[in-house]
Amino acid sequence: MQMITYDTHEIFTHVLTPEGAQIAKDGSHEARVWAALPARGQGTPVTPLQLKKAVGDETAKVGQGRAFKNGWISKEGDGLVKATDTIQDQTKEDLQEVASTGTLKAGEKVLADLRKRKLVIQKKGQWFTVHKGPQFSTSTAKPETDLTADMLVSGSWKTSTFKKYNFDAEGTPTSGGALHPLLKVREEIRNIFLEMGFAEMPTSSFVESGFWCFDALFVPQQHPARDLQDTFYLSDPKESLPPNPEYYKRVATTHEHGGYGSVGYRAPWSHEESSKLLLRTHTTASSAHMLYKLAARCRGETPEGDSKEFTHGAASTTETGQPSEDDGFRPAKLFSIDRVFRNETMDATHLAEFHQVEGVVADRNLTLADLIGSFNVMGHLQATQRLPGFMRVFFSKMGIERVRFKPAYNPYTEPSLEIFAFHPLLDRWVEVGNSGMFRPEMLEPMGFPKDVRVHGWGLSLERPTMIRYGINNIRTLVGHKTSIEGIENSPAVMF
Repeated sequence: MQMITYDTHEIFTHVLTPEGAQIAKDGSHEARVWAALPARGQGTPVTPLQLKKAVGDETAKVGQGRAFKNGWISKEGDGLVKATDTIQDQTKEDLQEVASTGTLKAGEKVLADLRKRKLVIQKKGQWFTVHKGPQFSTSTAKPETDLTADMLVSGSWKTSTFKKYNFDAEGTPTSGGALHPLLKVREEIRNIFLEMGFAEMPTSSFVESGFWCFDALFVPQQHPARDLQDTFYLSDPKESLPPNPEYYKRVATTHEHGGYGSVGYRAPWSHEESSKLLLRTHTTASSAHMLYKLAARCRGETPEGDSKEFTHGAASTTETGQPSEDDGFRPAKLFSIDRVFRNETMDATHLAEFHQVEGVVADRNLTLADLIGSFNVMGHLQATQRLPGFMRVFFSKMGIERVRFKPAYNPYTEPSLEIFAFHPLLDRWVEVGNSGMFRPEMLEPMGFPKDVRVHGWGLSLERPTMIRYGINNIRTLVGHKTSIEGIENSPAVMF
């Protein structure tokens, strides 16, 4: 409004500290030390211990040095005596002047020394000179903020006072959508897979049959994971459509009687158990579907659907690098990231619905060393061109350099390994995934040649997300306790 204008003035002054006020009243430490001593030759010299008792520890400690420096005292034997008959206590006089005037005629150098000794402190004062402004008025009126149609019609805008625009003011932040931390981590992991040459599997089948979720993976029908305690079964419809009859028969025979070098489980086969519909407990069921499609050429069949995009077209090679007889097999690297469902007791680290990250590599003559130590990429490299194991490469891209593997048991992989990574914030090793080589009892009934091996491994999506964002309770990551503001403000993830 510019009703008034004003000028700002600053003034600096000094005031005494409590120690400075004491010196202005009773004298400086050095003067009090001098006063406590006898004149030379007129009394017994005062020892340092006697001086402390007379004037106090602090005054004796500080005053002796300055009194010696000024030439006011000297030593005589084991004690101290006056070296001069009279003294001028300049420190006391300066502090008394500061107390009365706020400054010192002696100048800034002396004031700086007093500030250094913490006897005075500087204070800043401010005052204003006020003048009438160009819009000065003895009455106040609220300025208009908008030019309205009524003002234009009546002409009142000509005499109205308008509030000035503040072009430096920030606008109201616009609201918009934000990606959930799980989606950010999912995209980062997905990019790592794609960067390593993996193809993404379709994983839209949340409902699977017991056959594809368990039987095709050589999980025994009596396995605890198939109980209601771990699995959500559908009540309507209850049964799935039958799989390929020949493949179904091979799987059932392998379970019940063995085959492909295995004695099987020697337990009765239940068609009812195999045909039950359920919410998938792992995305390995989708991997089983894709591996069955991948083996179609080996069975002499035409691959179903779009399975060609998941294979690397050239025929495999032997370990010597020479082309093998084309039996229809093509190497493949596949991955998926999607939801799975288990009848878990929910707590800080478990939910009934979560995400599984899974990778599968199929090639000839793969070994466990290829899985964890070195990896012959898609069978096209010579034996002297072997590269680091893809699991170590994968975790290094996630920023996890320290990885360990521990033998474990899985029904559909042998050997099997649990994957541990060192967590620097927790300062301990934590389990981050599971891995292994799919059993021949799973692969050969699909039609794969005997020398084809398949690596499989996976981890959850929630655990690395919780570690990345410092979340200790999964229920604050997913569910009604999730903070919308926290999602909007969560940073981008970079492993």
